[in-house]
Amino acid sequence: MQTDPEMHEWRIEPREYVRQEARRGRRHAYASLDPARTALIVIDMVPFFVEANPYVRGIVPNIGRIAEALRTAGGLVAWVLPANEAPLGRVSGEFYGPVVSQTFAATGGEGPPRSRVWHAFDVRPDDLVVEKTAYSAFFPGRCVLPELLAERAIDTVVITGALTNVCCESSARDAATAGLRVLMVADANAARRDRDHNATLHTIYRSFGDVRPTNEVLDLIG
Repeated sequence: MQTDPEMHEWRIEPREYVRQEARRGRRHAYASLDPARTALIVIDMVPFFVEANPYVRGIVPNIGRIAEALRTAGGLVAWVLPANEAPLGRVSGEFYGPVVSQTFAATGGEGPPRSRVWHAFDVRPDDLVVEKTAYSAFFPGRCVLPELLAERAIDTVVITGALTNVCCESSARDAATAGLRVLMVADANAARRDRDHNATLHTIYRSFGDVRPTNEVLDLIG
């Protein structure tokens, strides 16, 4: 039985803010963004994950707010879905065991991709909807998203979705390695526990991108 939506108690350690302020003279890496060159990346917001996790249900409104604001400002929204294959490819069965591997291979659901996004979202015709065959949406050869963003001269990606410490973190790391400006939204990503969520926020903020809450992202867009 589903429980009510919940929100993570997210935080960045004060000492990490101090470290970054000493390095670059400011708290946040990216003080501005160009909406026309920015894409909201919404990862794995499909029934398999949303129905099972109250933290994932809790971020739905914030993702919707960012999507609407970015579209209005001329930016792009990209919905990334799990493809119907296990994310570790040929070693998935050995690594997870056959039953779990088959379960993971079915997380994306059935039907046309646009119909598989969680029903509460407004998926517009101009939005991108793509599948990934790995945890990361930016790993070469495992998702068409990087090429589609490059065609649109996107230089900044706003990472949201589930799970914070698996597909979202993997995507953020690879996007940063590819030279994109990465912004992870602290209250628009969800994991299974606060400590898992916050460990990823710390890692991303320290080494791969910026971390901000929804209201600050909306300010940057607006």
